[in-house]
Amino acid sequence: MDNLSMTFGVIVFLIFLALAFDFMNGFHDAANSIATVVSTGVLKPQHAVAFAAFFNFVAFFVFPLKVAAMIGKGTIDPSIIDHYVIFGALVGAISWNLITWYFGLPSSSSHALIGGLVGAALAKAGSGSLIWSGLGKTIAFIVISPLLGFLFGSLLMLIVGWIFFRFSQRRVDKHFRKLQLVSAALYSLGHGGNDAQKTAGIIWMLLIAATMSNPEVVPHWMQAHADHLPSWIVITCFVTISFGTMFGGWRIVKTMGQKITKLKPVGGFCAETGGAMTLFIATAMGVPVSTTHTITGAIVGVGATKKLSAVRWGIAGGIVWAWVLTIPASALIAAIFWAIGTKVL
Repeated sequence: MDNLSMTFGVIVFLIFLALAFDFMNGFHDAANSIATVVSTGVLKPQHAVAFAAFFNFVAFFVFPLKVAAMIGKGTIDPSIIDHYVIFGALVGAISWNLITWYFGLPSSSSHALIGGLVGAALAKAGSGSLIWSGLGKTIAFIVISPLLGFLFGSLLMLIVGWIFFRFSQRRVDKHFRKLQLVSAALYSLGHGGNDAQKTAGIIWMLLIAATMSNPEVVPHWMQAHADHLPSWIVITCFVTISFGTMFGGWRIVKTMGQKITKLKPVGGFCAETGGAMTLFIATAMGVPVSTTHTITGAIVGVGATKKLSAVRWGIAGGIVWAWVLTIPASALIAAIFWAIGTKVL
């Protein structure tokens, strides 16, 4: 009885750890949703985070659960998943998020989670445990998502410039201060739709493994199967990421909103809309992408339409290095904590 109780306790602990990651994802990536709308002065910070949090949750009613399915069944072999693998993956992702948040680097919570899963799986079962078709899409979008963000952001900026070239700057700003509310809502919708599903996929993995190995210690309402993602998991994850967004990530807001390039409302609108378009495409395809990569590419694209010198390439380069390091760094931390977990859980 004590052993069964402890096993159930570990399951509950890991669910709360996953939700802690989800909450952190919200405040870590809140910067991606609100940086441009805050830096252009369209919304005050406290209003912006509430605005973004609302649309993070609304995404639950908009997007299919393809990203959750990719995380739950398309990254590592489901047969090797246990509480040690989930523990290592989550601690690896959370640790890297805390490190990059402390230094104000807009790294990817999504790729930290993927790296955590890869590191824990490699530590347990070697490279044969990885599902390369799913991981290949995710890795490809490390390059594709910022390029799409860049493309959409720059094209929108050029189109808007062509349409409004006879308008005064003051009149353009007046129009786009209102339109930026629409673009910020779309981007927050895309953020919630892609990112909350990742945590839902992790909890789904855990409960499938627990249901298969120890169904007697998992209450009926918590049991999960590979063909159905319980709705309570999804709702809980969307609510949690929304609360995380409410807390904001102000260090990263400063980097994203002002250090890469100076934005005006029209630029903020184009960057957010271009980023939202990219997120919608990726979520429809079931690919877990980085909202950080996406909005950074869009912001750089907007800045580059003015002149190349308008982009602070040194800052952008530092961000790229954080992207490159995210998967291997979180994987290494996850492998270490997988080993620790086998001793303490």
